[in-house]
Amino acid sequence: MQLARVTGTITATAKSAQLVGAKMLICDVTDAHGAIMEAACIAIDTVGAGVGDQVLVVRGSAARMALQANVAPVDAAVIAIVDTITVKAK
Repeated sequence: MQLARVTGTITATAKSAQLVGAKMLICDVTDAHGAIMEAACIAIDTVGAGVGDQVLVVRGSAARMALQANVAPVDAAVIAIVDTITVKAK
């Protein structure tokens, strides 16, 4: 799992049949302090996240498992909206 911040949404009228009805989010993968580690990861939303939310993203087969669709062409999915993060000081 990776932390990420939702920065936008994607609308695609022409897409794979397995993605019909799926909400696509643009997410910046971050570290625990909010620094961007990877910009513009596209993930399928499974929890009702929105722009500005901090979320957990899974990739690969875990993303397809989150969608309960082993044949869907998905490699990233939002599986949780983060309420709080606590980082122990060094």
